[in-house]
Amino acid sequence: MARSLKAASGAAVVIDGRTLPVTVKTSAVSRRISLRVDAMTDSVVVVVPTGLPAREAMRFVHEKTDWIRARLGALPPRVPFAAGAEVPVLGALHTITPAPEARRGVWTEDGRLHVSGLPEHLPRRVGDYLKRRAKEEIAPRAFAYAQRLDRRISSLSVRDTRSRWGSCTSDGALSFSWRLVLAPEAVLDYVVAHEVAHMVELNHSGRFWNLVTDLMPDNARPRHWLKQHGTSLHRYG
Repeated sequence: MARSLKAASGAAVVIDGRTLPVTVKTSAVSRRISLRVDAMTDSVVVVVPTGLPAREAMRFVHEKTDWIRARLGALPPRVPFAAGAEVPVLGALHTITPAPEARRGVWTEDGRLHVSGLPEHLPRRVGDYLKRRAKEEIAPRAFAYAQRLDRRISSLSVRDTRSRWGSCTSDGALSFSWRLVLAPEAVLDYVVAHEVAHMVELNHSGRFWNLVTDLMPDNARPRHWLKQHGTSLHRYG
């Protein structure tokens, strides 16, 4: 059963002189308080059962400052879209290299991610390129997998999602995180196969996993990679 969540923000916790935003979410199905650190925003998210006062949620957060500190320390470093930064494209590192005089937009060549145009536009251009590249990589794979299952994709979108790498609705609408283009190609392949399999089985039953394996027999390694390294994909940009 999916959680029914309502969120409230505005609170914060200070750890080692650093102020971290806190979002409190109430859940109709949760029976206890849970806590996580959002790797995308360096914020704290606390989920509480419906009816629990916000002050109890914040008391819990303050009791867990050591845990939060440890989680923050374990996060991979942030990598901005800036000249000289190394950004993976399908798992292969590319050095962002300004090419202000070029008229080619953004392109990869010889281990470099070349970016034309004015320096102040570089971060946006890199982000736009990666989102466009993600859709170019994901769409043909999704349609090919769907054809194998005799299913029709109604729409396909690429977004910057936080909690899911992909999603599928009952009417065949697929959505994926653009950050998958940063991962090794097999990982991107696995997530696409996973979501297309949901077009037949909107669950995680044995039948569902059999479909995933039919589409992509060697899926154990990319699944493991995503569990081990997925957080790092949210630290770029």
